[in-house]
Amino acid sequence: MDQIKLTQYSHGAGCGCKIAPDILEEILHSHLAMPDNKNLIVGNHSKDDAAVYDLENGMALISTTDFFMPIVDDPYNFGRIASANAISDVYAMGGKPILAIVILCLPINKLAPEVARKVIEGSRSICIEAGISLAGGHSIDAPEPIFGLAVNGLVDIRHIKQNNQARSGDVLLLTKPLGVGILTTAEKNGLISEEMKTLAANQMMQLNKVGEALGKISGVHAMTDVTGFGLLGHLTEMCEGSGVSGRVYMEKVPLITPMLKELIGLKAVPGGTNRNLKAYGHHILVSDTLDVHITLSILADPQTSGGLLIAADPSAVK
Repeated sequence: MDQIKLTQYSHGAGCGCKIAPDILEEILHSHLAMPDNKNLIVGNHSKDDAAVYDLENGMALISTTDFFMPIVDDPYNFGRIASANAISDVYAMGGKPILAIVILCLPINKLAPEVARKVIEGSRSICIEAGISLAGGHSIDAPEPIFGLAVNGLVDIRHIKQNNQARSGDVLLLTKPLGVGILTTAEKNGLISEEMKTLAANQMMQLNKVGEALGKISGVHAMTDVTGFGLLGHLTEMCEGSGVSGRVYMEKVPLITPMLKELIGLKAVPGGTNRNLKAYGHHILVSDTLDVHITLSILADPQTSGGLLIAADPSAVK
């Protein structure tokens, strides 16, 4: 168990495994019209974080799922990160998570059952922090390790937050710094110190609990969590859905470490960054005063269990 390095068994890592947004849009395109469902408040008609169903009692059910391949070698931490990431979708809708079930894929001819047990133990620890039960799930024998959760939550219909309700004049807020993809890539390439190795993992294990509280603030108009598409990708979805444009001031963007620029210079840029830019780069303009490569490498960096991106009326920001 001490010698297990989960990232050796998968071709991708964390939310960097996500299918690029342009390819995903092609996959989801369909000529079939789904039957009307008056209770479905949020569904496939928007690029939101979760589905929302009206329970007809003033409350709504939030339903979501998220899973990916290992982004860290430690099985316990992998379970914690994947679970925090999946639960985040409920918080991004302004809701309160209530229940989770496991999605587990494991190459049983390569990894012992003890590995999966540690992954699930990590998941249980995060579910306890979120105040919910890990109530079941499903597992299969698969070529690569994959773990995640399907999560349900509840929200007062008046407090639902979507990613397509931003308004002109809103300010943008971000609850976690950027750079997880760069830092984990640098770790795989042996470019960072032992002290720096804990930065990314510790941040990815942080729950976005603040989303539940933000959902109750009327001045918060839109929310989404920043994951595999990077800050620019999720901001592009927010802007397109809301019919507005956005401006990012690079000097105000929080970074997980001031060493990001140096690591980018050492080519510690994950493959997901280029896939992201290929999908939406034509929507982005970069100021002549900035280094285009550095700027886009940071802002399109795939985040795993990233922070909440919030669009709020300036009067709501204190």
